[in-house]
This record gives sequence, structure tokens and C-alpha cells, in this order.
Amino acid sequence: MKRVLVTGGAGFVGSCLCKRLLEEGDEVICADNLFTGRKRNIADLTQNDRFEFVRHDVTLPLYVEADRIYNLACPASPARYQCNPIKTIKTNVLGSMNMLGLAKRTGARILQASTSEVYGDPLAHPQTEAYRGNVNPNGARACYDEGKRLAETLFFDYRRRHGVEIKVMRIFNTYGPNMNPDDGRVVSNFIVEALKGEDLTVYGDGTQTRSFCHVDDLVEGMLALMESPAEFTGPVNVGNPEEFTVLELAEKVIEQTGSRSKIAFLPLPEDDPARRRPDISLAKSALGWEPKIRLDEGLRNTIEYFEAIMD
Repeated sequence: MKRVLVTGGAGFVGSCLCKRLLEEGDEVICADNLFTGRKRNIADLTQNDRFEFVRHDVTLPLYVEADRIYNLACPASPARYQCNPIKTIKTNVLGSMNMLGLAKRTGARILQASTSEVYGDPLAHPQTEAYRGNVNPNGARACYDEGKRLAETLFFDYRRRHGVEIKVMRIFNTYGPNMNPDDGRVVSNFIVEALKGEDLTVYGDGTQTRSFCHVDDLVEGMLALMESPAEFTGPVNVGNPEEFTVLELAEKVIEQTGSRSKIAFLPLPEDDPARRRPDISLAKSALGWEPKIRLDEGLRNTIEYFEAIMD
């Protein structure tokens, strides 16, 4: 039994990870300041005596004992991370430093939830881990994109300087139960709009592409990376390489919800990536991981969740 700290543990991915770790028999400390996380996501977990919730902001030091640290704390949707960009940068930078300091003190292995946003609006397609990105350091998204890039730098510097055991995962678009209905991500936006009978909001002409990984697949990738050999640090892409246009996603959501919603087009936001698809060759070879849940199946599961919480 391991003692595991999950920062951002009441969030979308974090709460699903906490649940999976409890299923593994681990003790879990869930740390979250509830800026985007929700107690509802972890309500069932609080009945387990191996689960502990700590309301905490990672920009401040945290003094606990842990064998494993999953650093997931940071708003992940543009609407959320842009509403307080300086706080987003502090969460990525100071939060990473505090968690790396904790890992150094306790000897814990630590995983950083990085992002495909480190590639920016990519000029290479699909994106491999060797691609260094096309990021605007002065744009509205830079607080998140550059914050995550600097977090990766800190992780590798702590490994080189202090011998901390690190793992770095670059997460591509993820969806599934426990998403926040108003977090501004494209899957949740479309589902909520369709269930309300509102127009689905597509930015630009909808030809921009994304790849969508179900959260259950993502969590299995996290576990595989965390327990991989110490010398394998990443960064490693984890996502679903199936590529869809945003317009195709909107049409799938309308079909699966049986909604009469139409599609409304609005101007494309600044620095919105035109194409996004992971090359997961490294995850396959190093971790033996690849996603199993196809988009149609995952959307059904996610729509059922939203139907239940919106009743």
C-alpha cells in the first residue's frame, strides 16, 4: 500500500485518479483549493477510510508524507485559466516548486500533468515528444502554455540537481464523467448546450481538429507512467490519436443526445490551435499503453453523466 498525494484531486481528472488509486488499495491524500475542483466529485470517496481531503493551494508549501505525488493542480480550460492568468502562472511555477520540494524531502516519485498545449499551434503533425512547439509567449493562452512549459523545466532541473524521481506526461484533450458543466471545454460545452436545446457554439469554421481521450484511458496511462522504470522520465504523450474536426464532434453530440440544437459559428479565439493529434508511439513502446475507448462509446458515457447531474 502506497501513500499517494494528488494535487487538484477534486477536479475532473484528479477525482477519477483518486478513485482509481483507492481501487488499487492505496492511501490517498486529495489536496485541492476548490477553485475549479468540486466536493461533489469526491463525495463518495470520503466514505473510504484510506481517503483524506485537504483544502490547500499548491502555491503554498504542503507538509505531508507521501510515496507518490501526482501534480494535477491547475485550471485546464481556457475560460478558467485566462480569468486569472497570474494565478495560473503561480500555480504552475510555485506549485511545481512546492511539490518538487516535497518530493525531494520525502523521497517520493512525482508525476507532472503537463499538456499538449506545450506544443502551441503546432507546425508539426502529429505531435511527437521531440517537437519543441510553436507557442506565443505574449498571448492570452501563454499563462497556461508557458506555465506548463516552465513546470517541465523545473521537473528536469530537480532531477538533474537533486536526483528527484520525476515523470512528465503531456495530456491531450480529455473528457468523461466529473467534467464541470461550465468549465468551457468543447465536449462539456456541446453536451450542455445540446441537452438544453441551445445552439452548439463552434468557434471558427469548425475545421480545426482535436483528439479526444476518455478519462478512464488517461488514468490508466498515468498509473502506467508512474510505475514505469525510474530511468524513464518522459515527457510522454498520452491521448487518443483518432482525429476529429470540431464540427464532427458537434454533430456526434447532437445525434447522441437526440437534440434539435443547431450549430452557431463565432470568431476563432486568439492562438487557438488549428490541428491537434498526439503521436503515442512512445507511450505504446515504453508503457504498453494505448486508449481503448472510442469516441462514440465515451460520449454515451459522458452524456449519461451530464443528464444525471442536470436533472
